[in-house]
Amino acid sequence: MKTFFSALAVIGSIAAVPAAFAAERTVTFAVDNMTCASCPYIVKTTIAAVPGVSNVTVSFEAKTATVTFDDAKTNTEAIAAASTDAGYPAHPKQKQGGQDG
Repeated sequence: MKTFFSALAVIGSIAAVPAAFAAERTVTFAVDNMTCASCPYIVKTTIAAVPGVSNVTVSFEAKTATVTFDDAKTNTEAIAAASTDAGYPAHPKQKQGGQDG
């Protein structure tokens, strides 16, 4: 019986491993085609609807969207695709050193 519970504990811990690697990330996207005061609202609501996104801040002046999301539920490609599908092509801004954010 001890062996059964030990095996069950090992299986349970292995199943939990992917969740342990999940992390909240914040990435800033450059957003094209924002030309009026309504554009940031559309970008924000579109990106906020992506499952896993917890916060979106859009700057009309900087033409950016800063997005906080759970990387176990979504990724930068899905977020960019949602914005692009709404008519506002987006791509992660590059940090110094040429790495995506």
